[in-house]
Parts: sequence; structure tokens; C-alpha cells
Amino acid sequence: MIPILSTPGHAADRADPLVMRHLGKGDTLDAEEAFKGFLSMAGHWALMGYGVWQIEEKETGRRIGVTGFSEKKRPPEHPASGAPEMGWSLSSSAHGKGYASEAVAAALVWARGHFGPGARVVAVISTGNDASVKVAQKNGFRQFATASRYGLGRFVFEREL
Repeated sequence: MIPILSTPGHAADRADPLVMRHLGKGDTLDAEEAFKGFLSMAGHWALMGYGVWQIEEKETGRRIGVTGFSEKKRPPEHPASGAPEMGWSLSSSAHGKGYASEAVAAALVWARGHFGPGARVVAVISTGNDASVKVAQKNGFRQFATASRYGLGRFVFEREL
């Protein structure tokens, strides 16, 4: 994993309905909207000291997605408030190959060194995103709450580092 570098790869993923169906409102993004998101990921590193990495396929070096941590500044009453939030998103061609589980595991090792042993991290996953629920569970996350955003259901997971 390397800090996010591929603007075209990011834009392509954000235009793919299979990638976007469980992110945000579930809508695809045009190039302008995707670029704004790309810039916010890069800015997160500069302002917060942590952020999102690009995931590359080992054999080919091809960009296949992103994973990492962000500060969402959720309201205090939100069950994920106050903890770094982990997320991951893979290109549709990389779905179902175990890449997400491997990338999340590597990011969690980094997080333990950055946030400290015993720190709490959360993951907010759209209801119906069974693949991401499995990735979270495989990496030690346990669901502890539910929430909603944009009128859509979310599972809220947590784990200690």
C-alpha cells in the first residue's frame, strides 16, 4: 500500500456502479466530484497525519482500490464518533479475491503503531454489503450499533488495536 496517487484510478472507481453501490448515497460520481474526494484524501494526510492508501496488486502493480482511516467529525451522539474510521473500497475487477482482507490487515498493523495499542477504531458499513461485513469480521471488528445516513441503514463496527 502506498499513499493514494492515482487520480484516474480513483475517478474510474467512483464512476463504477458496482464500486459505489455501498458508498455514500450509492450514486456514482462524475470526474469533478471524484477529484474533490481525491483531494480530500490527500489533504487528510497533511492535516491529520493519517489517511488512505492506494492498494496495488502485487503481481502487476495495478491499482485495485484504497483503504485507510479518516476523521469524519460525526456528531457526538453517533456511535462511531470520536474514533478513527476505517474504510476500504476495491475496483470491481478486484472483488472477491481476498485483497480487501489483506489490505485491511496491513492497515491495522500500521494503525496500532500510529494510534497506539488499545486504541479504538471503527468501521461504518452499509446494510447489504455482506462482503465488507465479512472483511471487518475477519479482521477482528465486531458490530456494536446501527446508524443511518442519507436515509440508508449502516452497521457500526469497532475493534481495539
